Amino acid sequence: MLWPRLARNLFSKPVTDAAPAVPDAAAQALAQRVEEAAQRRLGRSLSIREVDCGSCNGCELEINALQNVVYDLERFGLRFVASPRHADVLLVTGPLTRNMREALETTYACTPDPKWVVAVGDCAVDGGVFKGSPAIDGGISAALPVDLVITGCPPSPTQLLEGLLALLEAQAQPAATRGPGQ
Repeated sequence: MLWPRLARNLFSKPVTDAAPAVPDAAAQALAQRVEEAAQRRLGRSLSIREVDCGSCNGCELEINALQNVVYDLERFGLRFVASPRHADVLLVTGPLTRNMREALETTYACTPDPKWVVAVGDCAVDGGVFKGSPAIDGGISAALPVDLVITGCPPSPTQLLEGLLALLEAQAQPAATRGPGQ
């Protein structure tokens, strides 16, 4: 009984779903908007440092999905960096735990200006499902000024991309409306 099943499994095709189709026109338009906004605001691509302050890792899974072949974050002119000294955006996930508060504040202090803080997920907003725990100080705004909130438990990679684009476009507007010499 085992041998026929083994032989059948060895010689049959794997049962998998096809990769989701990526709408090229929509992806190209989004990539162009992100690149233009980053160039207007920073003169270069946007660098992101992800900081986990004590989450369940659901948001990290979605953030890591931004780097797979479906979303391919690099084509949008966005990239993750290993050091906060090279970052423009701190992408913070999880509630603000007492153990991570000092590390988060140090990371923020090491990030050069201009810098933005993005609270990712419901836990980063107000503590989420961990709210009320004695180990939790609340959301990220209890320690840092938050520029953008992306809600969801966890937010999808598309929501993350749209949120980062909204941040770039919102920050780029004042610079574009200023006159010369101002």
